[in-house]
Amino acid sequence: MSLKQKIEGEIKSAMIAKDKARLAALRSIKSLILLEETKSGAKADLTEEDELKLLTKAAKQRKDSADIYEQQARFDLYEVEMAELKILQEFLPKALTDEELTAAVQEIITQTGASSPKDIGKVMGVASKQLAGKADGKAISEKVKVILNS
Repeated sequence: MSLKQKIEGEIKSAMIAKDKARLAALRSIKSLILLEETKSGAKADLTEEDELKLLTKAAKQRKDSADIYEQQARFDLYEVEMAELKILQEFLPKALTDEELTAAVQEIITQTGASSPKDIGKVMGVASKQLAGKADGKAISEKVKVILNS
């Protein structure tokens, strides 16, 4: 079942439950999918990888917006963004813990044969693809730098 079909099913459930906040978040996800599908030069259907990238980007945007609203003491808007982020995370793969991320990065470093901080680019290329959706790019980068510098 594609992400679009899952979202449509969840939208129906939210409508029946009269859950307005969930419905708004799900509709925004569906809107992102439809925009991506109808973009010029786009394939007919999105691949699972494309869907994952789309959701990851949307989740990052929600998190960044929530952080800004929290800094500006706009807690009404902060709550909306956090609620939407929580719903988005239901459709993303489970995030890696710090220990799991360290182990995954260590394995990638071993695979690529990286040995010094000069090899960060080589490791990041592989790590970004393998850990997409499971860890934030910033966290991956920091972990790679720490391991290669030690």
